[in-house]
Amino acid sequence: MITVAGFNTAIDHLFLLDALVPGAVQRASRAELYPGGKGLHVAQTIAALGERVQLVGLTDAAHRNLIARRMAERGVLFHGVEIDQPLRTCMAVREREGRFTELLSPGPEISTSTREQLLRTWWRCAEESELLVMSGSLPRGFGPDTYALMVRQATAAGLPSLVDASGEALQHAADSGAHLLKPNRDEASGLASGPVRTLRDAAGVARALHVRGIAQPVVTMGAEGAVAFDGHQAWHASIALAHSANTVGSGDCLLAGLAVALKRGEPMDVALRLGVACGAANALDEETGYVRRECVDALLGQVQVRRLEGWGDGGSNQGRG
Repeated sequence: MITVAGFNTAIDHLFLLDALVPGAVQRASRAELYPGGKGLHVAQTIAALGERVQLVGLTDAAHRNLIARRMAERGVLFHGVEIDQPLRTCMAVREREGRFTELLSPGPEISTSTREQLLRTWWRCAEESELLVMSGSLPRGFGPDTYALMVRQATAAGLPSLVDASGEALQHAADSGAHLLKPNRDEASGLASGPVRTLRDAAGVARALHVRGIAQPVVTMGAEGAVAFDGHQAWHASIALAHSANTVGSGDCLLAGLAVALKRGEPMDVALRLGVACGAANALDEETGYVRRECVDALLGQVQVRRLEGWGDGGSNQGRG
């Protein structure tokens, strides 16, 4: 079993337009509504890959049935903690040429009792799991060190944790001893206090995170794929796509692929291949943060995985980007 802490559940609204014109009244050619949030994306992708998974997150009365039904259809066991405020809303506008604009609400500020209930529910689920994932923003009311504290509690119980966070939560998680941390290029730049432009830069951040205690750090680089360091080698995986429909959520699906492969005991190069295939599969579909297993299987053979030179044991740190 894999348990995902995706506390800050969202309701995603997707609008399709010919072109977004600021300041104008426009009618969408189509509109879709989905349960969302990074943790939810991770969980439903893990289930699509055939692993047992449960998700802990917020819910509200208006969307209780929608979320429960969608998660049940997707094979995810959802443990919802209900609040008396609306869930946060994420709005995405996709234009005909493929450009996306996102508007993300701050979401509710939760009470002390709700925070405690979320953490109790998470730990109850964690105790029957083999791998833990903590993904996405934290609801307002949680401290930025929450994921770091959760990782340390899990580590003390012998449970590996994978973390995808940003801002202060990422800074705390970088020193938490998590098994895997997955910053994107911009987040890695913040950790490095300088721009991450090349694969060599990404490998440098990954190796620095390993020195700080992260066993298998991964830096995602958008269309350039992802770079990982497993303690011995730096790896780069990428795939060339002729087109994409929606890249939002691809990082979440990549994390799900990593989680599944690592839970199965695969080495980092194999895990990275599955992760990149999942990210690409998401990009080919209009729905945010979901993959179809047959699409992932079809893409696996197209993922190129290679060692980056100079980043192995005793390497000179002169890897090529």
